[in-house]
Amino acid sequence: MFGYVTIKHLHVACVVLSIGLFVLRGAGVLAGVGIANHALVRRLSMGLDTCLLVFAIWLTVLLQLTPLAVPWLGLKLLLLVVYIVLGTFALKRARSWRGKLLCYLAAIATVFWMYGIAKAHHPLGWVRWWGG
Repeated sequence: MFGYVTIKHLHVACVVLSIGLFVLRGAGVLAGVGIANHALVRRLSMGLDTCLLVFAIWLTVLLQLTPLAVPWLGLKLLLLVVYIVLGTFALKRARSWRGKLLCYLAAIATVFWMYGIAKAHHPLGWVRWWGG
């Protein structure tokens, strides 16, 4: 059916689209553009995120990885929860513009950290490469 490379590319494509949409929506919310939280945009975001998670689970099953046995994967999943919480505050729940901005920036930093972990296959992510 689908091989590892195909599933990985689909997962990465969903990651790029999902994060790109989050960045645009967050910028729209901060700029006061109403369409950023329009129902269709939210549904598109949820659809991308669902596909992303399906492909991620598919990869973990295919590679026989478990988050408790693979520290970098466990941390990445924990950071995914942090990203989701920060994202909900950035897009909707934070009461002030400043709160939305801080959550938006923290969510983007969390994604950057997750990406470093994914590339390094190590909990330290980017630090592993910078540290020698």
